Amino acid sequence: MGWIALWDSETELFAPRGLRAGPDAPDLIGSGEDDLVTRGTLVIETRMPSASRPRALLHYERTGSWPFHLSVQAIPGGGLIFVLNQGGCVIHHAIDSTDTGRQEVLRLSYSWDAPARRGRIALEQNNSEVVHLIDLAAPPPLRAGDLRALFREGPRRFVAPDIAFLALSSRIEAVGPMPALVPDTPIATPQGYRPLREIRRGDLVVTPEGDAVPVLARVSRSVVARGMTRPLYLRAPYFGLGQDIFAAPSQRLVLSGSDVEYLFGHEAVLAPAAALTGGHSVLEARSGPVITYAQLLLPKHEPILAAGAVVESLYIGRLHRKPGLLAASVLAGYDRSRLPDHGRARLPVLRGFEARVLAERRAA
Repeated sequence: MGWIALWDSETELFAPRGLRAGPDAPDLIGSGEDDLVTRGTLVIETRMPSASRPRALLHYERTGSWPFHLSVQAIPGGGLIFVLNQGGCVIHHAIDSTDTGRQEVLRLSYSWDAPARRGRIALEQNNSEVVHLIDLAAPPPLRAGDLRALFREGPRRFVAPDIAFLALSSRIEAVGPMPALVPDTPIATPQGYRPLREIRRGDLVVTPEGDAVPVLARVSRSVVARGMTRPLYLRAPYFGLGQDIFAAPSQRLVLSGSDVEYLFGHEAVLAPAAALTGGHSVLEARSGPVITYAQLLLPKHEPILAAGAVVESLYIGRLHRKPGLLAASVLAGYDRSRLPDHGRARLPVLRGFEARVLAERRAA
């Protein structure tokens, strides 16, 4: 089970067997227009337009004996309005994100599980760790025909230029803290570098200070390779890399040196990979429609060595105090009492313009 559809300005894919499935894989969605999709996740990522009143971003409507309406609007100042109306069952919610400052990109995930009579709306932001969650009771199943129509050009559908992509999964997709390194990334251990995919709970990894730290968990997730989860190409020998690696835009690197101390007053800082693009060290990578990321959960949010670069391990903050978000995350099912309390990030996190200043200074 997994991703079955993707649309952006250059892509229009709808694969009933899955975007990465082989020819013998079973269909994940019915072939009939009226076949019901009882479980899934619709993801909508959008750039936030500047507007003084609500602005339509996505609209799809079908009339008939069982009418259907789906729309997303941007709220002035930040946030989205989500409306779904199917056969008289109406879901209408406004999610305001202004409490975390101005947002450039928002990702809305609508998940439904009709047999379990539960669902949720999640709103994630490109420069914030805050996730807005709304639990839904008894969301309806969706028609396969409506989902297909949503992913192709047609008179019933409107998609604003601000929409980065639409994606559809046949399962309930996780939100919140996410892994951000590809599974074959070499990670330093007491026995030498090992691929991230081979490291298990209880194994030891080596920190930049030379300490051996036990791994609490290795998490992985397959996502659409677009927008906030598109892969980036980190080039050697920048950042101390001994070889090129790939990472998600959210993967934070630990940067240190005299220029860091001079500019920011700290021996080391964290910088998201996305904020370091624009030069020669971090470039956008070519990828298929889906990519898998992995990362390690450590007791005290210790940094790790990835092919020689110092990078952040999985940061979960105080996830154990947020049962709703934990249940929606890649760590769902883990015992809350055994999860570490990471509190605030161990190092200051650079804002986008600060990281660009540092990158430009190092490139000069």
